[in-house]
Amino acid sequence: MERDVMSFDVVIVGAGAAGLSAACRLKQLAQAQQTEITVCVVEKGSEVGAHIVSGAVVDPKALNELFPDWSELQAPLNVPAKEDQILWLRNSTQHWTIPTWLAPKTMHNTGNYIASLGNLCRWLAEQAESLGVEIFPGFPAAEVVYHDDGSVRGIVTADMGLNAQNEPKPGYMPGMILEAKFTIFAEGCRGHLGKALIKKYALDQGKDPQHYAIGIKELWDIDPTKHQPGLVIHGTGWPLQDDTSGGFFLYHTENSQVAVGLIVDLNYSNPWVNPFDECQQLKHHPKLAQYLEGGKRVSYGARAIAKGGFNALPKMTFPGGLLIGCDAGTLNFSRIKGTHTAMKSGMLAAEAVVSALKHQHSEATDFESLFRDSWLYSELFQSKNFGPALHNLGPIWGGAFNTLEQNVFKGHLPLQLHDKKIDHLQIKPTAECTKIIYPKPDGILSFDKSSSVYLSNTNHEEDQPCHLHLHDKEQPYQINIPLHQEPAQRFCPAGVYELIEKDNQPQLQINAQNCIHCKTCDIKDYGQNIQWLVPEGGGGPNYPNM
Repeated sequence: MERDVMSFDVVIVGAGAAGLSAACRLKQLAQAQQTEITVCVVEKGSEVGAHIVSGAVVDPKALNELFPDWSELQAPLNVPAKEDQILWLRNSTQHWTIPTWLAPKTMHNTGNYIASLGNLCRWLAEQAESLGVEIFPGFPAAEVVYHDDGSVRGIVTADMGLNAQNEPKPGYMPGMILEAKFTIFAEGCRGHLGKALIKKYALDQGKDPQHYAIGIKELWDIDPTKHQPGLVIHGTGWPLQDDTSGGFFLYHTENSQVAVGLIVDLNYSNPWVNPFDECQQLKHHPKLAQYLEGGKRVSYGARAIAKGGFNALPKMTFPGGLLIGCDAGTLNFSRIKGTHTAMKSGMLAAEAVVSALKHQHSEATDFESLFRDSWLYSELFQSKNFGPALHNLGPIWGGAFNTLEQNVFKGHLPLQLHDKKIDHLQIKPTAECTKIIYPKPDGILSFDKSSSVYLSNTNHEEDQPCHLHLHDKEQPYQINIPLHQEPAQRFCPAGVYELIEKDNQPQLQINAQNCIHCKTCDIKDYGQNIQWLVPEGGGGPNYPNM
């Protein structure tokens, strides 16, 4: 197909914290060197921030470097973290409060800010545009295009105006090729292009497998008399059971709002586990309910999290491009934070690209040395054992190990733990597991999936190709349904996958219009049969303050 071509020095895929920080730093360096670098950012959401969801408690370390005057520029970091509470929920009514000195220091939040990452990205986009960056929201990057020598040439944006049969409708617009000397991929966790690039260039060779979790988040307006701006609550325990691990958060942010949610590791084995229902059940515990009762839920979202850390980091450079942020897995799980690390990875990528452009190199090879000499490398290295300790030793002994390593040895204990188990292969047949019956939502503290998706403002053009592709359409009927009772209907937090009866036989129905782009199905499906692809531009959630 003949496609229009636009050329830039650098194309960045994804207007999240990593991509926008890279764009800003590229322009800052160009100005300092009195050169011109053309930079384009493409974003699949209808606007910058529309698809951004995170806790979030933000360490301003990277922002201090990128914009030292961020406060004067009115960056939306308005609520300093004032108090940490760490809880172990013993059961549905009881809990233990863990003294902060017994918790790893990485869990302490003095100096950080409770914020909306979506709003921070909107602010970063304003700074980027003021520096001369071109930002195109509503343009998903559908494919990578390559030069004849195998190096990355750029990307193709998704076609617009195809019907469900992949045929052009009136007003059809083919995607265009955006080519660049360097393409930076900042799609977030489990980016579909990043996934393809890792495979093509074997970037994960010799590394631990990446590990994932799903994070489910809600925003609540609460009674102002219960609101404690700056209170940060983390915890684990109930309702998660057996080998299902994870933790919850409740952050008191501004305007009498709290952000509450649950993170469930995607290495669980029981196919009856439903992370969404676990989150709904969690809110009934008195330690959380005390803040939510009398309040109103105003927003809902979910997103997969790359939590493998240092041991799972792929090589981040390849001919013509780089992987940054959660596309590479730079989140520091020991701190439950990825914003500052994503931003720093983007800034380092910008420095490496500017050097490569100056010396006319085809690969930004300086990135590796810049990364190794940075605080980002040191921080991730010091937390390298955190996830493997929890996975291998369990929450009690793993937690004790992490407290010892972080508080006494400052992350430099002379051994390196690994977790070589692949998340999606851990799931067992239903016959080997106890069925979990979740309580029905009460419509006050707990809710169903359909009303939750409604609050995410999710919308897709219905007459378009399904963006959730099954490599083998028979696999669900041969494996997932008979062995696992199709766990996709439970691990999806948006009701996309549904079993219906047809001719007295179960049939898998994919309600792609419900998809909130969390990528969990692409990660957790036992046979890796589900391929998440980009839908038509602008489709998906529209998060206001997530």
